[in-house]
Amino acid sequence: MAGAGDYMLLSELLAVVTAMDLIRWSVLAAVVLVTAIGHRTIADDVVRRGAAIGDSPTVDLKSVIAAPEAHLGQSVIVEGRIDKVCQVKGCWLELTPTGASRGLRVTFEDYGFFVPKDSMGWTARLEGEFVRERLSKRDVDHLVGEGATLQKQPDGTAVQISFVARGVELREPPAAGAS
Repeated sequence: MAGAGDYMLLSELLAVVTAMDLIRWSVLAAVVLVTAIGHRTIADDVVRRGAAIGDSPTVDLKSVIAAPEAHLGQSVIVEGRIDKVCQVKGCWLELTPTGASRGLRVTFEDYGFFVPKDSMGWTARLEGEFVRERLSKRDVDHLVGEGATLQKQPDGTAVQISFVARGVELREPPAAGAS
């Protein structure tokens, strides 16, 4: 016959086992959540940053680079290949149209998100706006030091048309030999 002490011991043992299960499940849930945040979705293998891509009109990046003034301040979607990425944080990239040798510098709205530093060669689809910006000599030197390509003026400053993205979708190129 079990005494009161046996029931107490059984109750304490059950509490410990329940607490251990709770910790195990909490750790598992945390691992799944951390793994999922900011990574590719399994269904379509796309890395997303910032806001979801909306329904802005898609413009041809090559045409815009040739005559950017027509698109300043308009919300548009552009697509291209990532040729360079800031190797410090992933806080900017250079996007180049297919078959072109010259691209466009892209930054991210409110410095609110970054892209993977190893995303060179990936394709990107971005929604945002083209802006004209004047960069100080200090900013030009900083960006060139991070690997950016800028056309400097004689005084070391630069004026450029760039793209400020509020949403980004990245696709890694297929692995060599993949079908």
